[in-house]
Amino acid sequence: MLSSSEIATLHVAVRAAGDQFLPDFRRLPVPQTRAELQARLADIEARCMAALQAPLAAAFPTTPWLAADDFGLSTAATTLPAEYWLCDAMDGAIQYVQQLPGWTINLVLMRQHEPVFAAIYDPLAQELFWAQAGAGAFVNETPLRPSTKREPDVMVAVFEHTHGLDEDAALRRRVSQGVEQLLATYGVVRNYGPHGLQLAYVGAGRLDVFLQVGRDLENWLPGLLIAREAGAEVLTAAGQPWHWAADSLLVTVPGLGATFTPTPPSV
Repeated sequence: MLSSSEIATLHVAVRAAGDQFLPDFRRLPVPQTRAELQARLADIEARCMAALQAPLAAAFPTTPWLAADDFGLSTAATTLPAEYWLCDAMDGAIQYVQQLPGWTINLVLMRQHEPVFAAIYDPLAQELFWAQAGAGAFVNETPLRPSTKREPDVMVAVFEHTHGLDEDAALRRRVSQGVEQLLATYGVVRNYGPHGLQLAYVGAGRLDVFLQVGRDLENWLPGLLIAREAGAEVLTAAGQPWHWAADSLLVTVPGLGATFTPTPPSV
């Protein structure tokens, strides 16, 4: 368990990393070329990591940092360090550069291949969603609780998809099948953008269902811990308990997951 002083240090660092981007939000021009976009994204990542790593080095001097590229979708859990930070420098960065809301700073501490602390900070709303394994989930200092809805027609479901759909016809069919079933089951279906914030919103009762078909582990981990600690149900799209190697994620209000299982797409 992290100490209260360590948690306070994390809160300050994550908030500072996010707040530094507020003065430029909607003041910088929207990138118009690939080169402009890539340069802006690289700048965002560098600024964010610098803001996080410096203050956390003193409190966690021996804990290494893994970038998403180092973590990798195909990385086996057994090849990773026993403890490490995994950071999405800005989840929803495309929203930021497009002058849209829905961008966050996501940080997760992994130990023995499990998330033990996670933070998702929304600077525009000044909301810090965070959780520690076995100790519950919070937004700022308020405990999170998922929705208690039971009528599908008043539920709000969201979906995400991983990269590479243009290269994988089978995955496209699976994603389409899942979205079709959401549309046929729930009253409102949306895609809000950043993975972590959508998962945190399920934990907060603002959303009722999150579905992603296709593996996206590094994007799931912070929000997954927060949703689970809040009391949400965390499964695969097939309705089985979620596990490290799963290639899908279904997070719902408690007791709902078993009623939603996408049928296999036709080949």
